[in-house]
Amino acid sequence: MLRSVLHSKIHMATVTAAKPDYVGSITIDADLLEACGMRVSDQVAVANCRNGERFETYVFLGKRGSGVIEVNGAAAHLVEPGDKVIIMHYALLTDEEYRRHHPQVLIVDGKNKVSEKMKYNPGP
Repeated sequence: MLRSVLHSKIHMATVTAAKPDYVGSITIDADLLEACGMRVSDQVAVANCRNGERFETYVFLGKRGSGVIEVNGAAAHLVEPGDKVIIMHYALLTDEEYRRHHPQVLIVDGKNKVSEKMKYNPGP
C-alpha cells in the first residue's frame, strides 16, 4: 500500500510576487528546490500564514539565488507580496520506504535564504 506523506517543506517563505495573469504555478528559487529535494512540476500544497488560505499547484523553476517565491495564476488571488507561506511537497511511499524516509525541512529568512535545515524522523 502507498501512503501520501511529507517529502519536504519550505517553512515561512516570503511571497515575492503574485501574478494572476501568469500561467498557474509557484516559481521557487532553484537553490531552495535543490536544498529540499523538490523538483520542477512537483505538486505542492501551499498554506498562507496571514489569511489561512490553502491551495495546490505545481513548481516552476526560479532563478538561482533570486529568493523568488512567486504565486501565479488563479492562486495569486490568495496571497499578497510579503505574505509568509509554508510550501509542502508530499510523496507516495510504501511502509518500508516510509521507515527510511526523513522529510527535508528548510526554514528560510525574510529574503528566502535558508537559515536552518532539518530532517523529521519517521514515526513508529
